[in-house]
Amino acid sequence: MDYIKLVNEAFATEKKEYPSFKGGDTITVTYRIKEGDKERLQKFRGVVLQLRGNSPETKTFTIRKISNGVGVERIFPMNSPFIESIELNKVGDVRRARIFYLRNLSGKKARIKEKKVSINKEESAQ
Repeated sequence: MDYIKLVNEAFATEKKEYPSFKGGDTITVTYRIKEGDKERLQKFRGVVLQLRGNSPETKTFTIRKISNGVGVERIFPMNSPFIESIELNKVGDVRRARIFYLRNLSGKKARIKEKKVSINKEESAQ
């Protein structure tokens, strides 16, 4: 096992810092697409269905969005060099880490409540 860690560290490239997110959060991933000899940036905004993997080298996350009435899912490796940025749009209030039940829901039932942010009394007094 030590050899595997040693090889992973040797091939590890620069690590980008992303905001922490979990299942149920709405995020926007901006990633690079190569088409022939051209490159462009594309944004994919959706709900995080799951985070998978323990080590940073193998960690992936799945995002789902509805495009023209069709559900589209995309799996991104966390350390992909094609990811430019990840932006956290909404923090969802869900009870599970993997929300695959969202695939069977449509319309208003497929909405996720937004987590309420509490403000401390000490902060509001200042």
